[in-house]
Parts: sequence; structure tokens; C-alpha cells
Amino acid sequence: MAVRTEFPSRIREVENDWIELSDGIRLAARYWLPADAEENPVPAILEYIPYCKRDGTAPRDEAMHPYFAGHGYAAVRVDMRGSGESEGTLLGEYLKQELDDAVEVIAWLARQRWCTGKVGMMGKSWGGFNSLQVAALRPPELAAIITVCSTDNRYADDVHYMGGCLLAANFTWAHSMFVRQGRPPDPALVGDAWRDMWLERLEAVKPWVIEWLGHQRRDAFWKHGSVCERYDDIEVPVYAIGGWADSYSNAIPRLLSGLSAPAKGLVGPWGHQYPHQGHPLPAAGFLQDALRWWDHWLKGVETGIMNEPQYRVWMQEFVEPAAFIPKRPGRWVSEDSWPSSRISKSRLWLNEDGLREAADEGPHRFVSSPQCTGWTAQNWIHGGSDGVPDEPIDQRPDDANSLAFDSKPLERSLEILGAPVVSFDLRSESPNVFVCVRLCEVRPDGTSQRVTYGALNLTHLEGHERPRGLDPNRTYRAEVQLNDIAHGFAAGNRIRVAVSTAYWPILWPSPEAAVLAIKSGTGNLILPVRPPRAEDRELPVFEPAESAALDPRSTIRPAEPLSLHIDRDFVAARTRITKIMDHGHVENDRTGWRTDTVTERVFEIEDKNPLSAQVSSKSEIGFGRTGMPDVRINVSQEMRATRTEFLISARMTATEGGNLVFQREWNENVPRDFV
Repeated sequence: MAVRTEFPSRIREVENDWIELSDGIRLAARYWLPADAEENPVPAILEYIPYCKRDGTAPRDEAMHPYFAGHGYAAVRVDMRGSGESEGTLLGEYLKQELDDAVEVIAWLARQRWCTGKVGMMGKSWGGFNSLQVAALRPPELAAIITVCSTDNRYADDVHYMGGCLLAANFTWAHSMFVRQGRPPDPALVGDAWRDMWLERLEAVKPWVIEWLGHQRRDAFWKHGSVCERYDDIEVPVYAIGGWADSYSNAIPRLLSGLSAPAKGLVGPWGHQYPHQGHPLPAAGFLQDALRWWDHWLKGVETGIMNEPQYRVWMQEFVEPAAFIPKRPGRWVSEDSWPSSRISKSRLWLNEDGLREAADEGPHRFVSSPQCTGWTAQNWIHGGSDGVPDEPIDQRPDDANSLAFDSKPLERSLEILGAPVVSFDLRSESPNVFVCVRLCEVRPDGTSQRVTYGALNLTHLEGHERPRGLDPNRTYRAEVQLNDIAHGFAAGNRIRVAVSTAYWPILWPSPEAAVLAIKSGTGNLILPVRPPRAEDRELPVFEPAESAALDPRSTIRPAEPLSLHIDRDFVAARTRITKIMDHGHVENDRTGWRTDTVTERVFEIEDKNPLSAQVSSKSEIGFGRTGMPDVRINVSQEMRATRTEFLISARMTATEGGNLVFQREWNENVPRDFV
């Protein structure tokens, strides 16, 4: 990626400014703007997240926001209430307080002498979520948004649940926020008040996983902040961006379909990163593309961006499965609008002898997967970082533990764009069970690559708000919608549908090992087939990825490559997955602020006992500067389950200069609710 240091506008940075809210709380902002903005006001672009501008996202902020400032914008990065140097406490995700604060921040920006009164909002992940949510509140100064790696549906398509199944990532993400809640502000910015602010945060800390587990159905808790409830509340233009390797790409076609406001969608091959920083490659010149969007909607400059196709995606091709894939083969394709009338449905039947074009009703086929099934997938979310092993590997071990239906070798290539759907008739001896369905491409040598997948809690067949246990004497029809994807199956390869009753460590197991009977010849796979079009060759080429320069940093202790080990105890029939993330010890040369972080996660399960599942996570983080006693925070969290309850334990300790200043433990049991 090219680093730019020269821009059309000379830049002025304001390292820290205070935005006072109506209740007296002050939020901390770092922003960059043209040096002459007070004489020649410019539009503002807001990113509003809880990840600590002083250290957490500082490198990412420095790579992006000065770039916008150098092209004539005030680029503003604000820490949410209770994070970074902002006052108050952080009590949860996407709370009404968070969104109300954002509306006040936008009004504050519009009032500044250096602002024209027009504001855009953008962000990735949390910042992508709240950009959509704030847009739905219609602050009058907000003119457009860019939402990256986000969702419109907090229950169906977030880190918590998938198809009504509990994601293990619900626990690991809660652990990440558990750690963040205890981070101190930098005394260099807040002065002597830093310690009182830190202690106030520690007293307010709680493991959010307990609250999230208290809402196992799609209730009002999850509907809040889910803009899919009322798409028409969003009246400003929306640019929705994601990556196929990420877990948040489904929302993009839904937003294009549901929004009445102008909207564009972009999905590349990347994981959970901005496109100019994402992997697998190819990266895209996101900052240049974003400028075209902002220039059009915030400055009224005709850039041509709204004359281009509405939906642009990377049509992926088969790649040798590996834990890390440097570059994903494929090409850019587009549809003028979405949904597209060009997409047709192709049906293959799940017959006894495989996927076939005509139905041939046959006997029931049975599947009862070992609980370790799913280990080849590794993660629900792909971090999108260079060199990090987040890709699903060869699927053959999991295929062997699943009920698989293979097509004949394809006579010609076949490209799909959209959400494949698999449906079938089934019976279950267990009242509480889920299915995971994977769509794979299989080479003649047997190599199996996961193309996409989906899951469904079968107690949710009547909806995510009204679960009901299964009757063993009844036949049910299950329909599983897989994640949206753009993929080209190669001629000579086979299409495989693999059905399992376990998918660990992505999905938390059902209370008991399940046996499903699936009636062959009654189920089918529906593929959204996209014919190639000549216009794709005329698509504008993305410019090479660029960024602004980062502050210099010194390494006190180098970061370690991510460590991922999968250990198999063949005697105990137990699988253990250990992941260690050591980000090293770093000092910002300009500010003198030092940080270090190490996290370890462990997932364990026995093949025949779903109640043996447990996940634990522990982190140690440190902060400090010359003349200040080092602050260290240690947190740990563990989750297990019985047939009727989830068991959560957590612990946090904080020290200053080696002296204990805070310690607390939590032990909570949460009833299982058809999960």
C-alpha cells in the first residue's frame, strides 16, 4: 500500500478537543482538517467508536483521517462515552444514550467555524452499525454515510446468534469488550482526573455476555438498533461495504433491497477490515473511492459515482484451501440494481445418489455428527489481517462427519451471486437440535473448499421469536438460507452440500447429541445463478490502495505471530483449540503512551458429549508512560453449560505500580431457552 505525505490541502491536527454534551459529559475528539478551514469551511466526516483513539485504533485513524483532511474535509474521530479519554461509563452496545450522544456530536460539528454545516458519518464494524442507527434518527445535519462490515439485523446477522443458534463468538466478543471497559484514559490528555475516571470505569465493569445470553430469542433487545425494522427511517444516501471473508456481507444486499434512499454496495474478497487494508488481496483504493462518495454528497461535485452500477462484488474462484490465503483469485462484476432480474434460480435435488437435476424420492438418510465437527472452519469472523490464519481449511474432515450430497462433475463453469438455500424434510428424536449446512466446491482429487454456509436452530422453524421443541413423531420442513456469496464453480469440479448436527467452535452445541433423519429426494439446493455479462469488462478500475503516514512507534517487546494449535486427544476423544494473540509492547514516540496486550482463547469439546463444551479466554493489558506507574489489567472469562443452563464465570483485577486497586468476580447461571 502506498503511503502519501503530500495532499492538495495542508493539514492541521487537533490532538484532543472536548465536545460537551447536554448532560455535562465531555467526549474526547481527535481531528484533522485543512489548515485554512476556519477561513474556508469544509464538510465534516465523523467516526464514533469505543476503541480508544489514543491507542486502540490510533494507527488505523492516522492512516485514514488525515487523507480525508488533505482532500478538503474535517475528519473527526470521537471516543464514545466511557471510552478512551471521554468521560462517563460504557454500559453496552448501541444503547439509546450512545445514539443520542452521536446526534449531539453531529450538531456540534456542524456549528464549528471550520464546518460548512454538512456532516457525513462512517465506520467499520461498531462504527458501521451506529452510522446506520444514527442515520435512522435523521439528524438534520447528516448528509450521507459509509457503513463498512456492519449489519441491519442485530439478532440474525451479528456476533451473537446465527439462524437462532448461539455463536461461540458471542462469548469471545464479550470478553474483548470486558477488557476494553477497564482501560484508563491517558493522563497527558485528562490530567490528574485520569485515576478517578479509571476507577469509575472499573466500578461499572460487567461481563456483557451475561446480558446477551439473557436474550436468546429475537426480542426487543435485538430489535433496538436493527434498522431492518424500518428501512424508511433512513433518508440519507448509504454506501454499504464488506468482504466475502467477513461475517457481515449479508446486510449489503438487504440494504440495497430495502432502502428507499440512494444506496450503493461493494463486496470484495476481504475479511473484517477497511478495503484498503484488507486481506485476502486484492485490496482496493477505498480512500479514493470514499472521496468520490463524499465529494458527491457533501460538496455537490459530480464525480460519476452514482452513474456506476449499484452493486459491485468480487466474483471468487476456487483456491487451494489454507489457513491463510494471500490473494483470492477472481474478478470484479456488477449488477445495475439489486435485486437483479438477471439472477435465476437453479435447483438440484438432494437424492440418495447425490445432487441431481430431477427428484428421486428415496429412504431416510441419518446424520449424527461428532461434536468436534467444524474445526476446519476455525472462526466465525475473519479478521482480514495480513498473515493471520483465519481461513477455513480443506473441508474433508468435516465432510466425513456430515451427510454429504455431491453433484456430478460440472460440464461447464457455473457462477452464483446471492444466497443459496437448502431445504429438506426431517425427523428428530431430540426436541432441541440445529443443523449446519455447508456448500463446498470439490476438485477431482477430493480437495473440498467451503464456499458458504448457514445454520438453523430447528426449534425456530416458526420464527426466532417463538421457539418450540420438536416432536419425534412429526416430519418437519427445514429451509436453511446460506450466507450470500459470489463464486464461480469450475468445470470438472463437483458441488457438495454437507449437513451436520454440530459446528464447533463456531456454534455452541445443542443440549444433547442429535440424530436427524433426512428424507432423500424431498430436499433441494437452490442456487442464485448469475450469467456473466460483457459490461463487467467496462467497470472502472479501483485505484491502488493508499493511506496517510502513521506516527512513529518504538517496539519495546515485539508482537508474536498469531499462534493457533488444534490438539487431539485420541484416547479421550477430545479436541482442544488454542489461540494466542500477542500484540507486543509498543510506545508512540510522539505521545509517549505505551501499551501491551496478550490474549489466549481455548475451546474444548468431547466427540460424544455436547455438555463437555467449554470456552475460556484470558487477557493481560498494560498502559503507562514515563513518570507514571504502569497500569495493568488482567481479565478471565469461562463458559460451560448443562442441559438447562449456561454457566458463566469471570474475573478482573487491576493494579497500579504493582499495587492492587480493583478486584471483582462474577458467577452467573443463565437458563437455556431452546438454544
